[in-house]
Amino acid sequence: MAAFHFELVSPEKLLFSGDVEAVGVPGAEGDFQMLKGHAPLMSMLRPGVVTVDESASKSTKLFVRGGFAEVSASGLTILAEQAIPLADLDTARIDAEIKDLEEDLADAQTAEARQAASEKLSHVKELKAALKL
Repeated sequence: MAAFHFELVSPEKLLFSGDVEAVGVPGAEGDFQMLKGHAPLMSMLRPGVVTVDESASKSTKLFVRGGFAEVSASGLTILAEQAIPLADLDTARIDAEIKDLEEDLADAQTAEARQAASEKLSHVKELKAALKL
């Protein structure tokens, strides 16, 4: 299969840079699969899993929490708000964080505090769901 260049960047670091065969992207308006020669586009990302197929036998999965994807003649670039390799995630830690966020939501005194706690809780639950993939 033909390869193209892919980069995944978060505010903390460059998580991936190299030639790949395919990338599955969680677009805001639906998932899409990037292959060599894909038409140019820009897409917002929703929380979900980016699947990077470096070869037929090597695949990497990373959880992204929002951001943008740009497909151009030079390849695919993802600018993620947050990105974490699924291999680095710990279910027990995520469960504890969900419990803490549920308590924060129950204790919230203002609409703004409830909204912020609800959004954080939703993102962490998406992260937990990504572990099941």
